[in-house]
Parts: sequence; C-alpha cells; structure tokens
Amino acid sequence: MAKVGDNISATRGSWSFSKIDHSSFEDHIEKSVPGYSQGHEYITFLSDYFISSGSRIYDIGCSTGNLIEKISKYNHKKHNIKFVGIEPVEGFKSEFNKLIERNQKNTSHSFKFVKKPIQNVSLLECDLVCSYYTIQFISPKYRQSIINHIYSRLNWGGGFLFFEKVRGIDARFHEMINLAYLEYKKSIGFTNDEIISKMFSLKGVLEPYSSKENYNFLERAGFKDITTVFKNLCFEGLLAIK
Repeated sequence: MAKVGDNISATRGSWSFSKIDHSSFEDHIEKSVPGYSQGHEYITFLSDYFISSGSRIYDIGCSTGNLIEKISKYNHKKHNIKFVGIEPVEGFKSEFNKLIERNQKNTSHSFKFVKKPIQNVSLLECDLVCSYYTIQFISPKYRQSIINHIYSRLNWGGGFLFFEKVRGIDARFHEMINLAYLEYKKSIGFTNDEIISKMFSLKGVLEPYSSKENYNFLERAGFKDITTVFKNLCFEGLLAIK
C-alpha cells in the first residue's frame, strides 16, 4: 500500500471509494479536483432553469450528498422537490443521512439514497440529472446506455449536468494540461510520491474520454442543445438540455 494523500493508501489499479474514510472524502476531493466547489456553485445557479415545485432531481454518484444539500438550500422556496442520490458505496450512506438531516431547511423536500450503480437503476421522469465526476469511473461499455437512459427519462426542457475529467484534444495539449494539473497538486501540498501513487492507483479505474467523445455520447443519446459551463485544466462541465 502506498500513501496517496490525506491519510489514504492504495495500490496499483486498486483505487476504491469503498476503502476510504468517507467522513473526510470531501476534503480530499476538494484538493484533488481544481474548481470542485466552484462547480457545485455553478450547478446551483443553473438549477433555477430546471427546478420548480414538484420537480425530481437525480445526483449520480452522490457520495456524501454535499451537492444535493446545496441545491436544496438554494431552492428552499420551492416545495415538494424530490432529491434522489444514486451511490453504490455503502460507506457514504451514513454521511449522506447526517448531512441531509443536519442541513435540511425545507421540510417539503424529500431525500432518498439509492445504493446501486447507475447502470442498474431505472430512473423516473425528472427535471434535472447531475453527474459530477462519476461516469469516468464506470466501465465504458455502460456509458452510452446510461446517457441514453438519462435522456429518455428527462422531461422536455430538462437538464443534464455532466462533469468529467477529460483528455486533451491531441497528444501535445494532453501533455501540457496534464503536467499543469500535476504541478497544481504539488502546489497545494501533495508530495511527489503521493501524486505518483495516486496516478498508479487510478490505473484502469479512472478512464476519462476527450471533450469531443463526451459530446458524442450526448448527441447519440438525442441531446441537441449542449454547451460547456465549466472548464479548469482537464476538468470540464457540460450542460445538455432535452
């Protein structure tokens, strides 16, 4: 086992969200993903266009429920909103429940934790789906069918916020951006050994695609209105509207 930062250890190709300290997950991911909190803020601002009283919202890979909590608080004046967090890792459930109970401001909002991988979930009709750096950890063989299903269950005018780590458009840009990201990690306190160990631990576990390939997923599913709403080095957020 090698240390990958924040008292987390992993071996080559063994990164798993079930083996980490779930109570400190947000601290680690905040440091690992530049613009992590800003992305949450942008999603809450954009939710105005999709959430109304009676809406259903899904967060795929909800982990601690942090994003759901923020969207709920931002939309506290809207009633009877159903939030569904989809998360296959059992360890996040207690954090999800504690966070929601501690911060719930509108008793008409309901919260549900579904402990299943998204490829095994049948969504109901909904107005907003968020996938915040989640699809990149799912086997490529499931990705198109997942996005197809999201499109099919969104109400007309509903939104899909699709945030992913992405590869560069060619080898030169990929190297430049990737090295800048590694410099960023070093600048915030990760050691060289931790950075390299984390890279090896994600080998075969995290498999990002390029921006173009992610656009292709969305277009094949049926989305025609797509735009970039966030970009920070190799981290990108897309908004697709049905």
